[in-house]
Amino acid sequence: MGLKRGPWTPEEDKVLVAHIQSFGHGNWRALPKQAGLLRCGKSCRLRWINYLRPDIKRGNFSDEEEQSIIQLHQLLGNRYGRFYSLSPSFLLLNHSTFLFG
Repeated sequence: MGLKRGPWTPEEDKVLVAHIQSFGHGNWRALPKQAGLLRCGKSCRLRWINYLRPDIKRGNFSDEEEQSIIQLHQLLGNRYGRFYSLSPSFLLLNHSTFLFG
């Protein structure tokens, strides 16, 4: 059977979260097979990093956070890797169009 494509189901999310909480993510290429998921390692990694990680900030930015992002953009331009290294609680990729574009 091939790998599953398309939207993740809530059941798949639960399996991925439970596996990472129990064993850590370690090797992303090996993780889907170990967890019993029919997804590729890249899909699991992106799902965890962009949606399921417990430390992701959700919701709107506060006025203070927005001003901080604007100042960083003025200083660094569109180098999002630098933004993240200076303030990892922001998930800027989803909000860059809103603020800068």
